[in-house]
Amino acid sequence: MQEFITFFEELSSAQKFLWIVFCMGIFWILESAFPLAKNTYEKWKHARVNLVLLTTSILINVLFGVLTAGIFIWAGNNNFGLLYLIELPLWAEVLLGVMFLDLVAQYLVHYLLHRVAFMWRFHMVHHSDTQVDVTTGTRHHPGDYMFRELFALGGILIGGIPFGVYMIYRITTVICTYWSHSNLNMPKGLDKFLSYLLITPNMHKFHHHFERPWTDTNFGNIFSLWDRMFGTFVYGDTSKIKYGLDVADDSKSNDLGYQIKLPFNKDIKTDY
Repeated sequence: MQEFITFFEELSSAQKFLWIVFCMGIFWILESAFPLAKNTYEKWKHARVNLVLLTTSILINVLFGVLTAGIFIWAGNNNFGLLYLIELPLWAEVLLGVMFLDLVAQYLVHYLLHRVAFMWRFHMVHHSDTQVDVTTGTRHHPGDYMFRELFALGGILIGGIPFGVYMIYRITTVICTYWSHSNLNMPKGLDKFLSYLLITPNMHKFHHHFERPWTDTNFGNIFSLWDRMFGTFVYGDTSKIKYGLDVADDSKSNDLGYQIKLPFNKDIKTDY
């Protein structure tokens, strides 16, 4: 088990980037071959704005890297965090660490991005995509992504998460993000069965419906446990889903300038 953890600890920046490209590429191919929504749109044109926002997220991740390293060193030297308070087998430490980060750095921050007005204005960019596919998983305004990184740091500190466990979590979130956002026509029975444990493509699509109450459901990224536990789980007929955001201009879904300025657009009124 330690060798498994060490492998993730020693991943280079190039290997992590290639993992992003590989996961996106696999689901790009699969959703093209087996699409859930048979939309006619220019896939590369649609991807352009999302890939630019991926670039900004990578840059922010690099900037946070120094701070993250400092937290790992401080927590390790001071035995600070929940995992330092209990003795567990290594496999259990990995599982609980990944689950805790999924709760704090995915479910909790995502819930708040929908509930706190200031945070929601940045998160609107993610929801303004009118053609949800694999690249939508990369569509985060820099402000949105910074909130996510801050909560990840908090999760590391409070949980006492070791670096290797954190890397396993980050690698897992990449594949889960691209899988759940992909326009992939999963067999309905299989998708529903997997949704008892994981966030599946059909399950997450309800979160991208253009209006509430569906917009405010299915906040998880890896495990569906949190949505089921906190009453935010929904599952139904995906043919009733309409993508986009009811307060944004759908015609500017692929307009990068419009999307970057969206959080500061005073003409957009929301209930949050």
